[in-house]
Amino acid sequence: KHEIEDDFKAFIGRRMEKHFEVKYVYQQLDALPAGYSVPEGRVKPWGTAHAVLCAKDAVDGPFAVINADDFYGPSAYSALFDFLSQDRPANEHAMVAYLLKNTVTEHGSVARGVCAVRDGLLTDVVERTRIEKRGEDGAFTEDGEHWTELSGLVPVSMNFWGFGRSMMEELEKRFPAWLDGNLPVNPLKCEYFLPFVTNAMIKEGTGVVRVLNCHETWHGITYREDMESVVSYIAALRARGIYPKTLLD
Repeated sequence: KHEIEDDFKAFIGRRMEKHFEVKYVYQQLDALPAGYSVPEGRVKPWGTAHAVLCAKDAVDGPFAVINADDFYGPSAYSALFDFLSQDRPANEHAMVAYLLKNTVTEHGSVARGVCAVRDGLLTDVVERTRIEKRGEDGAFTEDGEHWTELSGLVPVSMNFWGFGRSMMEELEKRFPAWLDGNLPVNPLKCEYFLPFVTNAMIKEGTGVVRVLNCHETWHGITYREDMESVVSYIAALRARGIYPKTLLD
């Protein structure tokens, strides 16, 4: 967003510009289809699918999507690079899937997309917004009282996607109907998430999503207490020569 533009360019963008082409896009609240307006009092961004759609004019081929605050591990990037480097139909996409047990924290609940997979293809993603660690497994709740167990081996989405050229059109085409269905119900906080679009696309047969299994351990800072484990993990990778001691200047 424009409010952090100068800091972002100073600390990240200009360092990267020395090594590859960088373009900037902005997820503005008023970036909506014709005929729609921002609900009064809305300050929350429109979600991950809207964020990607905002980059439509800056992307002209297959592309990857990641969260900015997650450490995904090198093999995950290699797997997605190999996928995107091959000639594929425009409606063939990919998702890097992690094992649930490798993506939870000891310090509270997390939100994850729990995946159903058949013959290497994604068939469904269900957003579970409150998952807690239970030993090697986990459990989720929708109401804070009733819990459902989840195997630690269930694949989950960490928003690490590889999309073909058709995805931008899918995001744009489906946005008005999503707004029509969600604005009357939750105008201030509803979010247009990537799994909503991929699920609809899969069920309608307009695209497929291949699942790239990853056994990396995810690291991120969901809670302040997570910082120590992230620092220790990266230090261990540096000692093994996997992570550079000095990042790009």
